[in-house]
Amino acid sequence: MNHTSIENWGYDKTNPLSIEKYAKALLGKSFQEVIDADNDNPKSERGSEDKKNKGNLGLILEERFFHYACNNDSNPDFNEAGVELKVTPCRKTAKGQLVAKERLILTMIDYFNVVNESFEKSHLWHKCGKILLVYYLYEKEIPKRLDYKINFVKLFTPPEQDLKIIKHDYDFIIEKIKAGLAHELSEGDTLYLGAATKAATSEDRRKQPFSSELAKPRAFSYKNSYMTYVLNNYIISGKEKAETIIKNGSVDSFEEYVESKIDTFAGYTVEDLCEKFSIVVDKKPKNLEALLAYRILGIKGNKAEEFEKANIVVKTIRIGKNNKIKESMSFPNFKFKELIEETWEESTFATYLEQTRFLFVVYKFDKNDNLVLKGCQFWNIPYHDLQEDVRAVWERTVKVLKEGLKVTVDENGNRRNNFPNASENRVSHVRPHGRNADDTYPLPGGGEYTKQCFWLNNSYICSQLNKKFFEE
Repeated sequence: MNHTSIENWGYDKTNPLSIEKYAKALLGKSFQEVIDADNDNPKSERGSEDKKNKGNLGLILEERFFHYACNNDSNPDFNEAGVELKVTPCRKTAKGQLVAKERLILTMIDYFNVVNESFEKSHLWHKCGKILLVYYLYEKEIPKRLDYKINFVKLFTPPEQDLKIIKHDYDFIIEKIKAGLAHELSEGDTLYLGAATKAATSEDRRKQPFSSELAKPRAFSYKNSYMTYVLNNYIISGKEKAETIIKNGSVDSFEEYVESKIDTFAGYTVEDLCEKFSIVVDKKPKNLEALLAYRILGIKGNKAEEFEKANIVVKTIRIGKNNKIKESMSFPNFKFKELIEETWEESTFATYLEQTRFLFVVYKFDKNDNLVLKGCQFWNIPYHDLQEDVRAVWERTVKVLKEGLKVTVDENGNRRNNFPNASENRVSHVRPHGRNADDTYPLPGGGEYTKQCFWLNNSYICSQLNKKFFEE
């Protein structure tokens, strides 16, 4: 061990475990307390005081606790130990559960250089293969960020089973850039490792190597859902883990593995599957078709570790005998007053669609009205459909709320409004999703109106499905 290094720094800057041990002194402290302790330390050798970065909590720890000057080079923060410092917030839900507040930004994607790098030799893995994770608790009622307290400190490298998926995600992102589609990257494309937008303004764009189309600046990131799982299962010990789909070892492609497992039972009716997996039809559980998919995947409950990490949402779809889908796909209600305060780029709906990957489990009614499993398909909304069609519906909804919702009553006594309907847009529309007409939210201009939500049109969902699902 380098004792001189410890004397100068308080830790051995060549040893990851020494750095982690030193960092444990942060537990329970606020960022302001870190600054105050450094101010009271006559031996302190502070880094540069960059006034513009006073609110950068990571910078505060770098300069006021670890006592090294911030730099923007491509190496890890603790280069001699190969450790990158990442400071990230968590928050408590209404039920008291701890979740990551946001994705973890790892490093910017250089569209021109990254296409020449394998994952193992990449700048990403060199910089972020080993991370010192510092989680602090975000509390809305605390006005000053410096008063947030640090809750968890731990060295982190993704375990082997996660790394296989992360590498697969990396390769997918690179192949999309090589195809000249950097402008169509989306966090919903991948499972754990995302390509997150990282722009100063919504108009900020970058050149890409295989297309003249300008692309949004993006950074490699661990998804919010993955960071929540890391927090609750790798950082906090003792929590009961969700069941895993991959029981032993690893597979080359997680999605192909899931699809092949479910395809094994294609052609089975719901009744056949209930008998196979000992589900009593007389006591038909809610979301039976989704539950059957979990049973096929070897999951006894309705939560799978890999789905939680990747923010994969299971949706069951029923195709009628006429090869059409009756139901449109609903999303959570939006609050009218909150919606008009959002921008499209940061809106709840756009963020949800961009970051979510769906598993469509598809059933079809046969000529005898039996519901038959046809298979499954992973899906996320295409970039153009989100940025053009869905955006148009979102913007018109905001306009209606700002200019005043117009409600009329037809000759049959039915209430009509001027929110975008399914005939106006090929992808999306707005309609009620409350318990009844009396289940309301306040309107911006006063008064209340029945709760509404965004929907994806049934015809649009139908168009996105694999053609094999429609075959007899």
